[in-house]
Amino acid sequence: MRTHNQWITRAETEADIPAVRGIVLAAFDTPYEADLVDALRDDVSWIEGLSVVSVGANGSPVGHALLTRCHIDDTPALCLAPVSVLPEHQKTGAGSAAIRAALGAARELGEYYVTVLGHPAYYPRFGFGRASAHGIGVTLDVPDEAMMALTLDATRPLPSGTVRYAAPFGV
Repeated sequence: MRTHNQWITRAETEADIPAVRGIVLAAFDTPYEADLVDALRDDVSWIEGLSVVSVGANGSPVGHALLTRCHIDDTPALCLAPVSVLPEHQKTGAGSAAIRAALGAARELGEYYVTVLGHPAYYPRFGFGRASAHGIGVTLDVPDEAMMALTLDATRPLPSGTVRYAAPFGV
């Protein structure tokens, strides 16, 4: 367990699975992302310890961040998706705490590269930058500024190539 600001973060446990599904369902307009998390749990892209929850004072999860295996061409990398917070806890740092904890856990596991498709005003605070600046692209039609990447080790520059997502993403 780690503390990030007022939030305690930890790896998801089996007992957290229903709560995580509830968080993801509450955070998004459709069940797609919650179904994606469930499918990723059963996929080879799942890495134990990289599904992280932020918990409230009562110990119940209120936020969640997930990193799973992807590749940049043939180079192993991680994909940050989805990040979810219960609506009543949004804008409190619960999501940021889960992201920071997940990135820290990935670094401890010896991972180097992380990609995210997300809001370009939010993810740079974690060190993400425009992926295209490093020659990284995707096969999806997305705004260039929304596809971002990060190296977890400054001595290992980001590789160039096309991001290949885990099968449950459907791309």
